[in-house]
Amino acid sequence: MTDIAARRTQIKERKLELLARITHVDQELAAHGSPDWEDNAIEHEEDETLEALGNAAQKEILMLDAALTRIDAGEYGFCVTCGTAISEERLNLLPATPFCRNCAQ
Repeated sequence: MTDIAARRTQIKERKLELLARITHVDQELAAHGSPDWEDNAIEHEEDETLEALGNAAQKEILMLDAALTRIDAGEYGFCVTCGTAISEERLNLLPATPFCRNCAQ
């Protein structure tokens, strides 16, 4: 049985981690700007990697927010597609998942 209060705390902590990561990525992106064209090329590649990390974090935050909404609605832990209970093992691995194993495939 899922401890909803503990799961809510886990999700909120993960969200804070991701927000800190996004802040760090934004700071790194703002700090780049070498006048040397070779350095600029390398920084551009690094910027693309940083942007991808930031985008992934933003997508995960959306999933975490949706999970918090399901917790508030009393719907957390149930598949949004078929309505069956999501296994404890799956929720431990993917706390924000809205799908049971079958519907996720």
